[in-house]
Amino acid sequence: METTVTEPETFLFDDDGTIPNSRLPLLVYRAALPADPGAIETAFAANRWPPAWRDGVHPFHHFHANTHEALGVARGTATVLFGGPNGRELQVSAGDIVIVPAGVGHCNKGQSPDLLIVGAYPDNTPRPDQYRGTPAEHDAAAKQVASVPPPAADPVTGGDGPLRRLWGAIAA
Repeated sequence: METTVTEPETFLFDDDGTIPNSRLPLLVYRAALPADPGAIETAFAANRWPPAWRDGVHPFHHFHANTHEALGVARGTATVLFGGPNGRELQVSAGDIVIVPAGVGHCNKGQSPDLLIVGAYPDNTPRPDQYRGTPAEHDAAAKQVASVPPPAADPVTGGDGPLRRLWGAIAA
């Protein structure tokens, strides 16, 4: 599948004391893949991010401390608050792909009735955990987030695409 991908938008979020967020930027690829769940799953699988689920985004703040996550918008639109309660709301639409670094909070603030997201995690990663951003879990979760390795490939372009270049420069 040939895809013309522009440079992703990047967003950084500070640790707020409950949600650790990440030193790695959230990446948003606009209109990067066909607005079709099968096409998104095929691209993710080909790029070493096996598709894991089809659904929406939880309507509460949460994050994963042990893995990064790809959100492929297959249908509809959503407003997602990234980075915790003091983060940033972003509109995502069919064909957009969002790469959420481990530790970055996300919460659905509204969606179209037809919203469908394809979720994926890098291959060779553990089953995703889920934290809700409580002060009691913060320190252990932040330590775990810092130890999550970068993925082997960009889920949209594969190989050494924008994710590997942007995250590699920070991790180096």
